[in-house]
Amino acid sequence: MSEEIIDLKDVLERVQDDKELLIELFDIYMEDFLVKRKALGEAISAHDIAKIKEIAHSMKGSSGNISAKPLHAACLKLESLAKDGKTDGMQEVAIQIDGYFEAVKVFVARFKKDMGH
Repeated sequence: MSEEIIDLKDVLERVQDDKELLIELFDIYMEDFLVKRKALGEAISAHDIAKIKEIAHSMKGSSGNISAKPLHAACLKLESLAKDGKTDGMQEVAIQIDGYFEAVKVFVARFKKDMGH
């Protein structure tokens, strides 16, 4: 089995096992992610390295906060490319990020269902 998209044990420790708070955090994260992802796409299209670095850094932090480790790693990779001024490969990493985000959505939906939401 591959690494879970979200390390539930880790994130539950972070919220002191408050599952209602965690659901709220997941909702805020997903809403925020969509806004940032749209801005990221625009920045990549415009080859705006500074903006890409800023958005990737922000996405990396918020992904880390919910223990979405594969997504965190992909955002870090994108941020590193931007720091190095390399636009080659950014689109591929953005596609990876999208795939991981889809997995986060599935995980959150399952978690909410398990919690009776």
